[in-house]
Amino acid sequence: MKSEEDEYNFVFKVVLIGESGVGKTNLLSRFTRNEFNHDSRTTIGVEFSTRTLTLDGHLVKAQIWDTAGLERYRAITSAYYRGAVGALLVYDITKHQSYDSIERWLKELYDHADASIIVMVVGNKSDLTDEAREVPSEEAKMYADSNGLLFLETSALDSTNVELAFETILRDIHRRILKSKGETPKTNTVILSNEPTGAQSEGQSLEAKKSCCRNI
Repeated sequence: MKSEEDEYNFVFKVVLIGESGVGKTNLLSRFTRNEFNHDSRTTIGVEFSTRTLTLDGHLVKAQIWDTAGLERYRAITSAYYRGAVGALLVYDITKHQSYDSIERWLKELYDHADASIIVMVVGNKSDLTDEAREVPSEEAKMYADSNGLLFLETSALDSTNVELAFETILRDIHRRILKSKGETPKTNTVILSNEPTGAQSEGQSLEAKKSCCRNI
């Protein structure tokens, strides 16, 4: 019997990591179902949603895992890094402390994930005023560049760069996979879509989003 996974050319596991309160859950919900929750609760353990994309003619299922940022859940979430091929390391541009923790999160990620994992540093809440900003974008970009990481600032609230952040890391993963197989991407076309389904298991929120329909 053909399984659901057989319908996809690739399945990419990407994790969202960073301190509690930086907006990881809203980035996930904005990307997978175009929603933002002002009263978003603290993630307990791990949650994930999926979204299907077509990258250069290949049907790709992106599994996006949202990990809890609180220390007391760290032992639970570390196991979920295994098998991840990409990570968005999120900080809040108005809280320098969340940016200062990037080194620790990177170490934890590299301790549990494959060394070749593609990482993007994401400064979230770019919709807030310059007066509220504590982390200059130039500082964060310089850090990312010097460590071979991708970088982008986003706003889950007004959607700024959310699509671009996920699309960029997924495209980089896809290109690396194709290169390892000796193939070359023909175009930069990405087709994204959302057709929601849902599931629940062991206290984790499992929200599946399937595809159809938008050309970029």
